[in-house]
Amino acid sequence: MAMPQASVIVRMWRGREKRDRPGAYRRHLEGAVFPHLRSLPGFLGASLLQRVEKGEAEVLVMTKWDSMAAIEAFAGPDPEKALVEPEARAVLASFDEVVTHHEIVSKIGTGGLSDRAAVKA
Repeated sequence: MAMPQASVIVRMWRGREKRDRPGAYRRHLEGAVFPHLRSLPGFLGASLLQRVEKGEAEVLVMTKWDSMAAIEAFAGPDPEKALVEPEARAVLASFDEVVTHHEIVSKIGTGGLSDRAAVKA
C-alpha cells in the first residue's frame, strides 16, 4: 500500500514597488528575508515573481511550507495577516494586508538531466 504524500502549503502575497525604487524589494527579500526563512523548521523554499506593467513592478512572493503549523510558528496566531517589515514598507507603493494559503494537490515537472538522457537512449 502506498504511503500518502505529505502536503505542501504555498503562502502567497502581492505588493507593488514604488516607481523610484526598482529592484529594492528584491534586494530586501534576498538579503534579509530569505536568509531568515532558511533557518525555520518546516520551510521548504520560496520564489519571487515579478511583472512590470505601465512602468510599475508587481511582486508576488510564494513560500512553501510543510504544514500550517510551520506557517503559524513563522507568522504567529493570525497566519493570514501579512508580515511586512518596515524596510519592505519603505520600498512598496502598496501591498496586500492578507496572504492566502494553498495546498499543492497536483504537480508535474520536467525531470532531471538523467530523465532526459534516458528518453533519448
